[in-house]
Amino acid sequence: MDVAAKVIAIIAEQAVLDPSDVKPENTLEDLGIDSLGLVESIFAIEEAFDITVPFNANDPQASDFDISSVAAIITAVEGLVAAQS
Repeated sequence: MDVAAKVIAIIAEQAVLDPSDVKPENTLEDLGIDSLGLVESIFAIEEAFDITVPFNANDPQASDFDISSVAAIITAVEGLVAAQS
């Protein structure tokens, strides 16, 4: 399972973009994903990888889950998937 490709596909779906338009250096804001889209993306990621994301939707900055860029989200998901194994 390619974590990066799956995360990019989920984010692209939320942003209504083609996955090829989603780059690791993009922020969610760059992609037009608002706070609701972020929460929906987190739920989709949890479901796709059968993981629990430590995310506080009311205070994303206080979370251990880095949402600063697509690359950061991929790295965080890879860490959670590895910890689960």
